[in-house]
Amino acid sequence: MKTPVISISILLIFFVFGSCKNEKKLSKEEKKEVVRASDSVTVTTAVGNIVLPPPYATKSVTKESKLVEWGENQGPRAPEGFTVSRFATDLDSPRWTYVAPNGDYFVAEADTKNSADRITLLRDTNGDGNPDLRKVFLENLNQPLGMLVLNDYFYVANTDGLYRYPYTKGATKLEAGGEKIMELSASGYNNHWTRNIISNPDGSKIYISVGSASNAGEQGMEKEEGRALIFEVNPDGSEKRVYASGLRNPVGMDWNPVTGELWTAVNERDELGDGLVPDYATSVKEGGWYGWPYSYFGQIPDPRWKDDPHLELMEKAIVPDVPLGNHTASLGFTFYDAEAFPQKYRNGAFVGQHGSWNKSVFSGYKVVFIPFKGGKPQPPEDFLTGFIANDNKSEVYGRPVGVAVTPAGDLLVNDDEAGIIWRVSANK
Repeated sequence: MKTPVISISILLIFFVFGSCKNEKKLSKEEKKEVVRASDSVTVTTAVGNIVLPPPYATKSVTKESKLVEWGENQGPRAPEGFTVSRFATDLDSPRWTYVAPNGDYFVAEADTKNSADRITLLRDTNGDGNPDLRKVFLENLNQPLGMLVLNDYFYVANTDGLYRYPYTKGATKLEAGGEKIMELSASGYNNHWTRNIISNPDGSKIYISVGSASNAGEQGMEKEEGRALIFEVNPDGSEKRVYASGLRNPVGMDWNPVTGELWTAVNERDELGDGLVPDYATSVKEGGWYGWPYSYFGQIPDPRWKDDPHLELMEKAIVPDVPLGNHTASLGFTFYDAEAFPQKYRNGAFVGQHGSWNKSVFSGYKVVFIPFKGGKPQPPEDFLTGFIANDNKSEVYGRPVGVAVTPAGDLLVNDDEAGIIWRVSANK
């Protein structure tokens, strides 16, 4: 039932545009009107059906958020049975937290502009769950995000490459110089500067997520070489290969603790209206193609590629598993494999949603939870909210992004705009 609707939409859009080639040329707005008149499309995902409106059903708007400070006793809201506290404060855009095997916390402080370009170490030395040691661990980097301890090395994914440094467990600062073991593209406008990394369970491979260089390929696909994909490499940077592609901006990654599948959260494209395109979390198929920039949610064509639709790629595009709302900027992703939270959270996934700029009413600005049963995802639900201060005034208290699980089973949430890392703990 899904496929005929999508096929009709494709034929309608391409036929109308094609028939106009030898007649009066349509203006940009007239072309949008043609697309706007097409049918909605029903897509079957792993968590149920989703109805997607036609492109340009509403105008594309810009609604930038303005930061207002959290009050002294204010904070995000978690479900009943949980307590939210400040784990670390006064950080400079703490985008990402990595929990090392020895329990140390490494925080990447980086941003799109005026980036601090450093990694800060937080350590709990007395075992009370609060970091009481704080040191600059590594600085003078280039927009770092992903971090990894593997085989006596500390890995850092800068926007321009994968680096590794000799590392000794318990070190409070890296003194030895690092080596660049893999080049990564920083082409285009590079708003998707983040590069995340994780290893597979046995440490034999590293996976690197790289976002696109543009919104929908408008700067030329030559600038998308090595982008909008996940790489797989050996720990020394050799034998690089594309593990999956067509992923506009994959950032958070983790391994499904039940099935062993790689999962990622993907920030989808903009400027098609309020209702498109939903961000998503999905299992990542080896060799899989997920549509960007030519189509989305399977074989739904992006009208901006009407003159060169790449039908052969559209036909093999994979429908992602879990839609996460339109323009939510779903970036952080981690499975919860600890035991401190109630049973419903075991082996589920948390997603940090950094928040919209391309929607008339704010979306995202929260952490959502995806329950899993037997390794299979269920419909997502809100978990940590309260980041929006006043939608009418475009005011927010913060923007959650990275999510991580502590050795004690608490959830850490990086609020990069507010410079805070929040801790969510289950009440005893």
